[in-house]
This record gives sequence, C-alpha cells and structure tokens, in this order.
Amino acid sequence: MTLNSFLPFIGVDIGGSHITAAHIDSSTYHVVEDSLVRQRVAPKESAEIILNSWVEGILPLVNGFPAGQIKIGIAMPGPFDYQSGIALFKGVQKYDALYGIDIGEALSRHLNLPLENIIFINDAEAFLRGELAAGAASDVKKAIGITLGTGLGSASNCKGAPKDVNRAALPFLEQNAEEYISTRWFLKRYHELTGADVKNVEELLNVAAPAIKNQIFDEFATNLGSFINDFIADEDPEVLVIGGNIARTWAHFMPKLEQLVVNKKVKIRQTEMWENAALVGAACIWVNK
Repeated sequence: MTLNSFLPFIGVDIGGSHITAAHIDSSTYHVVEDSLVRQRVAPKESAEIILNSWVEGILPLVNGFPAGQIKIGIAMPGPFDYQSGIALFKGVQKYDALYGIDIGEALSRHLNLPLENIIFINDAEAFLRGELAAGAASDVKKAIGITLGTGLGSASNCKGAPKDVNRAALPFLEQNAEEYISTRWFLKRYHELTGADVKNVEELLNVAAPAIKNQIFDEFATNLGSFINDFIADEDPEVLVIGGNIARTWAHFMPKLEQLVVNKKVKIRQTEMWENAALVGAACIWVNK
C-alpha cells in the first residue's frame, strides 16, 4: 500500500520505564513534533497498570481519526513474540506482569482499533530502520546499528531487510556482551573501583574523579571495540550507527574506539535522530505492507 502524510501513521517506542508516541509524516519520515507524547511507566507494577499507561500514551494520537485508517507501529524491547504480539518478559526486571499476555489484542480492545492495524517490531530494528529512512544511515545501502543503554541492542540490514540480530546475548569475556556494554556495567565497575554507587552514567560523569572516569571509559571503549570488530566482520557494513543514552557520552569513548576499530572503511556515526529513530522506524514498517 502507498501511505501519505495525511494518514494517522503512528510510531510508538516502549522503553524500560517510559512510552513515547507520535504521528509520523510518511512523506519525510520525520516526527510531527507537536503530536509527541511521552510519559513514565512503572515497569514493575501490575499488568493492568502497565497496559493503562501504554493506552494513555497512545490514545491522544488516535482520538479524532477513523479507526480503520490508523496504522500503528510499536517498537518493543525483548523478549517478545513480535508476530503474535505476546509478551515474553520474565526475570528481566521489567514488565514481568505481562508475561503471556496478548498485547496486540489488549491494545486493540482498549484503543478500539482493528488488531491488524497494530504491528510490533524489535526496538533495535526500529532504531536502525529510522536511521536508514531519515538519519545517520540514510545515504548508504548497508548499515548496522547498536543502542547503548540499559541493555545492548543490535540490528543489521546487510543481509536483507533490517532485523534485530541480538548480539547482546553472544558469549563475551566471562559472560555475554550486554554485561560489559551497558549502563549496568558502568555502575558495577564504578562500585568495584570506588565502593560507591551511582544511579546512571550521567551521575558517574558528574561525581567520578578524573582518573577513575578515564579508566572506566577506556575499559568501556576496549569492550565496545572488541564487540564492534566482530559485528563488522560478520556483516560488512558501510556505516555503523550508535544510539542510546550512552551515545551522549560520545566524547569520552570515541577517540579510543576509533583507534581500536580494525576496518577503517566503515564510517562510525552517532545517531542523528536519537529517540525519534525508533518512532520513525516502527511506523515506517507499514510502508512495505
């Protein structure tokens, strides 16, 4: 089908503790800024409370449009059955109360929308789709993307359509990649070196002594460089796009990372779209329907 910018074309990003939603102009692949809705979600509450929060985040964008016209793409973290819309969160410190629930059916019922007008997509895949459509990878054909934050997301279009490749779960050092390339690694490493706790990477930057800060970011760049070298070797991209909240600390890890990346032909770029990438990427999956 061919979409135009006047259709209610909605992108939704479900994060670990928030929901963001917006109308997407499908002629430019940009967020319609005055439509943007963002609100907090309590990920450890009951299924009813979580679902109500998601409905409240989407409903303002649905109101006023004929239900049959609305097309919604939802970027959702895993574990999740994206084809059937069933939540598989279990033991991941978020949304465990939703395990086994048909989220598509629940949203369809609460929003009074046809079930077939709601599509779910992995959040890392949505990020890369957005950057390919209108961001840091829009000038190339082959790209990989990673998101650095609470977890580690990874996606590629180098062997066909963009897809989540879940490299976070691959064996890495003594555990898996996500344990060394995520916010929780920063917090754990800071505690190991200082005995103190911080809430996030931003706080670490504000309170850490320069020597400690430099050591932690050097170690992070080393871990990330090893991960990226393997990813690039497997996929052979033209561009690597890095997003997520940790990408905002670019200046602290990028100089060393550039030295460590073996394939100098691959351009390494910071996201241009930030959170909007997942919104656009989730919604524009309808273009190929």
